[in-house]
Amino acid sequence: MKAQLTVLGSGTSMGVPTIGCDCRVCTSGDARDRRTRPSVMLEYGGHVVLIDTTPDFREQAIRERIRRLDAVLYTHSHADHILGLDDLRPLSFRRDGGIPLYAHAHTIPTLKRMFQYVFENDYKFGGIAKVALQEIDGPFDLFGARVQPIPIIHGEQEIHGYRLGSMAYLTDHSEIPAASMEMLRGLDVLFLDALRHRPHPTHSTVQNSVRLAEELGAKRTFLTHICHDLPHEETNATLPPNVRLAQDGLRLEFEI
Repeated sequence: MKAQLTVLGSGTSMGVPTIGCDCRVCTSGDARDRRTRPSVMLEYGGHVVLIDTTPDFREQAIRERIRRLDAVLYTHSHADHILGLDDLRPLSFRRDGGIPLYAHAHTIPTLKRMFQYVFENDYKFGGIAKVALQEIDGPFDLFGARVQPIPIIHGEQEIHGYRLGSMAYLTDHSEIPAASMEMLRGLDVLFLDALRHRPHPTHSTVQNSVRLAEELGAKRTFLTHICHDLPHEETNATLPPNVRLAQDGLRLEFEI
């Protein structure tokens, strides 16, 4: 089955341009240097699935003319990955039964706390997003696709990426355990975190992710969760031919 992936956002938690910054990337005229917070949209079999709902989800959904949404997969509970949940409202009203939100045990308590009015069902004024939390405890089927959670390390925290068919999406990782590396063989498309060149305690660097890409051997690797240290065109010129920076609005196909 063919699937299409759209990069909704390729930026780090503060986005690019970053508020109050006049660096050459934040003031760049290259549209590829404008990076909203990190998320992707998957379309297959007539269904639409998001990985994460960023604070920029409203802008992303309008830009990509999203008309329906059938599920969300959450990687973890940090603000730049969950705060767009409330903007699911208009899409949730269009789907019978609401939108299922798939999340691991490490993410669910924060979602319930941050969006208490959504999940406690006692908000009397209406207009609440129609969503339902589904806890993930291993691989599962989603609209005919096998979803394989991939444990990764984000600083001192275990979070998750996801593999669907020949595509894997990993963001916010400083380390990929050996067992997870084995889950990432034989890929057509791979997304890896690559915040910047300088080391960071909770994110991968460009150099480290290029090394991972070479070890894993995916046909196409895209680097995401990018900060304002990396000008798009200049950075791409230094990368191997099968490794590129992701960019907002990038579309590609893969097999499920």
